Amino acid sequence: MGRSTARRSTRRTVPEGDGRRSRARGRARRGPVRAVPAVLALGAVLLTAGAAVAYWRDTRPPVTDDQAADVTEAVDAAGRTAGPGASTGTPSAAVSPSPSASPSPKTSPSASPSAIAIPATGPGTFVTARADGTTVGTGGRVRRYKVLVEEGVDIRPGAAAAEISDVLADRRGWTQDGTDSFRLVSTGSYDFVVKIATPGTVDRICGAAGLLTRGEVNCSVGTDVVVNLKRWVLGSPEFDGPIHEYRALIVNHEVGHRIGHGHETCPGAGRPAPAMMQQIKGLKGCVANAWPYDEDGDYLGGPSVP
Repeated sequence: MGRSTARRSTRRTVPEGDGRRSRARGRARRGPVRAVPAVLALGAVLLTAGAAVAYWRDTRPPVTDDQAADVTEAVDAAGRTAGPGASTGTPSAAVSPSPSASPSPKTSPSASPSAIAIPATGPGTFVTARADGTTVGTGGRVRRYKVLVEEGVDIRPGAAAAEISDVLADRRGWTQDGTDSFRLVSTGSYDFVVKIATPGTVDRICGAAGLLTRGEVNCSVGTDVVVNLKRWVLGSPEFDGPIHEYRALIVNHEVGHRIGHGHETCPGAGRPAPAMMQQIKGLKGCVANAWPYDEDGDYLGGPSVP
């Protein structure tokens, strides 16, 4: 009886160390099996991320010239020879750019918010755009003008001058009247200058003539067409169009003052707003428009504003 019990006990007894090894072998056998799903899951995540990146690369919108471009040059504030037709100081809320842009930068909100920085103020000194003396228009009176950009502004004077010259040469612009031509110059006498300046500098120049621009709008003072950088870059919330069209409105409105045109208002609901209307103050039922003439050569005017 005693010997039988001893034999049974011997067969059941397993040394403690051997038990640990056995359990470890079991875990080792199970370990790779559990790891396989984890590896597969990680692979799926990486494949999904790669597909997402590829999709983004294929579908993101390209950077346009309007988003990348810069614009403008300014003019020095000391008026030289004022030509006949130089007007008195006029704040021009209606003429400001739209962003974008122009888009051309060309920045457009006609594109997207511009990458051009808009400092609150600047030194008040300007860089003059170089010019080759090219004349646009066939009218008898040739008006000489300069384009300047305030120092420290992220806009090339030559690019701004080219854009302004293109606006003045457009068949819908002021050369359509057959009596006005324009020549961009960089030296000598001039009839007017176009200055692109920071909001603070605009306020100083315009304020000296008793005009209140509040860091927001453009103005005409003596022989100076003073363009607010904020408007040139961002446009106007009232102007539904690409930034280069809004810049055309700025140029056409201010140059219109230079050649003797006063402010006009909306001629009727649904009709094009006159270029001489202060469109930034509201369209009064008209449709935003940058040009004084249409494609057929008809003047897009409205009632005069006293």
